[in-house]
Amino acid sequence: MKMFCITLDPNHYEIIKKFGYTPVGLGKKDFNNSWFTDKSGINISEKNKNYGEYTFHYWLWKNYLDKIDNGWIGFCQYRKFWSSEQHDAKNINFNSLNTQVLKEIPNIFDKYDSILGEPIYINQFRTMKFIKKGLNFFIKRPFVIFNKKKRNINFHFDFMHGENNLNNAIDLLDDKNKVDFRKFVNNEVSFNPHNMFICKSKEKLKNYYNDLFPWLEKCEKLFGFDDLKGFGRIRIYGFLAERFMSYWFRKNTKSVTMPIIFYDIRKDINHKPL
Repeated sequence: MKMFCITLDPNHYEIIKKFGYTPVGLGKKDFNNSWFTDKSGINISEKNKNYGEYTFHYWLWKNYLDKIDNGWIGFCQYRKFWSSEQHDAKNINFNSLNTQVLKEIPNIFDKYDSILGEPIYINQFRTMKFIKKGLNFFIKRPFVIFNKKKRNINFHFDFMHGENNLNNAIDLLDDKNKVDFRKFVNNEVSFNPHNMFICKSKEKLKNYYNDLFPWLEKCEKLFGFDDLKGFGRIRIYGFLAERFMSYWFRKNTKSVTMPIIFYDIRKDINHKPL
């Protein structure tokens, strides 16, 4: 397994290496030559504010993927990690983390092509949580207050990232994905979060990138960069990719889910890695 761990802080290098992961540095801070970054070769590093971790995925696609040996290729973040079992948040700390993060893929996963994070169920969110954040949005859609089946991925994206933005983006997809992805977002009430996945084949990963990035490039002409306000819209390309990731790997691979545990290693920046 080759696990790329993405961070914004150069001080995380030794911690990430201790996990046996490959450190990836993104953002505006200076990372030395020991790091993988998104700034060399063919890259879109200047779009990191809007694409998030996908500026690294783009760099990997264009510059390095063919150099990786076939096998499991995964991605995690400085505050979100894969684990082969669930852990209560109160039992995760700096001293325990090294034994809790995923170090190898269990043999029982050999029959699968991809691993996704356990899904978030949008229709399980309490109604009042939505209403408090956007009463006017609900006034135009009173039916979703009482019908949880209507709280699908498309509804959630409209609420969080701008009305009709997902539908308009889907219009720009290639023919082989447009119909199926639209059905997915209108029928599914859950998605696999955090733009985290593990893929068994670099050829499948390349196929994913080949579908994703030309679409996002078309979306740039629709949404641009200068007029995006608020985190939900500023990072819209990353959020589009997150929904597309769930759809693409469920459709094109035999997928299984695995827990993602949360622990922000920035809290322990002054600790020495164990």
